Parts: sequence; structure tokens; C-alpha cells
Amino acid sequence: MTIPTAGKSSPASNADLLRETERTRLRALVSADIDQAQYFHAPDFQLITPIGVALSKQAYMGAIASGHLRYLTWQPSDIAVRLYDGVAVLRYRAQLEVVFGGHTIPLSDYWHTDLYEDREGHWMVVWSQATAIR
Repeated sequence: MTIPTAGKSSPASNADLLRETERTRLRALVSADIDQAQYFHAPDFQLITPIGVALSKQAYMGAIASGHLRYLTWQPSDIAVRLYDGVAVLRYRAQLEVVFGGHTIPLSDYWHTDLYEDREGHWMVVWSQATAIR
């Protein structure tokens, strides 16, 4: 798996880099490649789940590593990117199928909003929020 890296470039190429970074992060989560996934998540990462639970990086990675949380599929649609000075916000719809605590949650639609920061030339997700679409 190729790891995208940040660098000095145009806003359009940075937006494309962020889209590829997000897709690569999602592939790592679906394949439960914790070493790869760790690379994309800031130490102070926090996920707000569709049911409103806040998970730290440690709790999120631990749930995936233990199999308590297992993504079966995560298919993002077009990823919108807003770039600011060293910060980017990504937003997209996705279809996810997940097993949580042994219970399969069937393929459903969600909105995702992710806040990335450029930390020493490396884009890392800091905040992530998922909202179920009913």
C-alpha cells in the first residue's frame, strides 16, 4: 500500500493528495491493518460514532485490532475538500457495512466529516464524525 505524503504543492494537488490519503486510510481500516491505520491517525485523534460515542485513537484502534469493530466494506463517494493553512476538512457520503460487537450492521449510507492537519509534512486525521443517513 502506497502512503501519500504532504509537501509544497498547489491547492488542487493538495486536495487530490488528501482524497487519496483518505481512501488509503479507509482501505487500512477495512483490512484491519493497524500499523498502516496508525500512520494516518494523529495521537490526539477522536472519532464521534453515528450513535454519539466519542472514541480516542487508542480505543478505536484497539476495537479494530481485537475484532470488536470490523469494517466489511467502506465505499466513499466523491470527497469534497476545503483547504486552509495547514488544515483540511473532508466531507463525503459513504456506504458502510460493519460488524460491531458480533452484530452485523447491514450496508447503510453515512455522511463523514474529517478534519486533517498537516503535521510536519504529513496529513493526519485529527477529528472524524460519522452520521447515519436514514
